[in-house]
Amino acid sequence: MALDKGRRLLEGMPYPENLDNHFVVDPAKFDFYAMDCYRLVGEDRLARTLADEVLRAGTDFDGTERSPMRNAEARVTLGVAAAREGDLEQAVIHGERALQGQRQSVPSLIMTSRELAAVMRKRYSTEPAAQDYLNHLQDLGREKPGFLPS
Repeated sequence: MALDKGRRLLEGMPYPENLDNHFVVDPAKFDFYAMDCYRLVGEDRLARTLADEVLRAGTDFDGTERSPMRNAEARVTLGVAAAREGDLEQAVIHGERALQGQRQSVPSLIMTSRELAAVMRKRYSTEPAAQDYLNHLQDLGREKPGFLPS
C-alpha cells in the first residue's frame, strides 16, 4: 500500500535536525496525513492508532500542546472512530475537546467536523448528547462564518 511505502521511505531518511526548515519532511506530519487517510476510508483501528501518536507527539511532557491544530484533528478522528464503533459518549467527548482549542485551523476542522457530524446524524440523530454536539457546531458556524458543517 502507498502509505506503507511512504513510511518505509521516511524511516530510511535521517531524522531532520531543524523541523522549521520547510524543505525537510517532518515525520510527525506523515502520521498526521496517514491518520486522515485511514479515517476517510474507514480504517478506524489504524486511524485511532495514528491519532494517539499524533496527540503524543504534539503534546509536551507537561501537557502543553505543541501542535494544537493537529491535536484537534486527531481528537475528531478519535471521535469519528468512537461514533462508528457505537460509543457516543466518547465520540462527543473527543469532538467537544477538539473544538475547545485556542488556535483553530478552520478549514481542517470543517472537514473533520463534517465527518463526525455526519456519523452523529446518521447513527445518533435522536440522542440528546449528539444533538448538543451538533448544536455546538451550529453555534460555531454562526460565530465563524464558513465553519458551519453541513
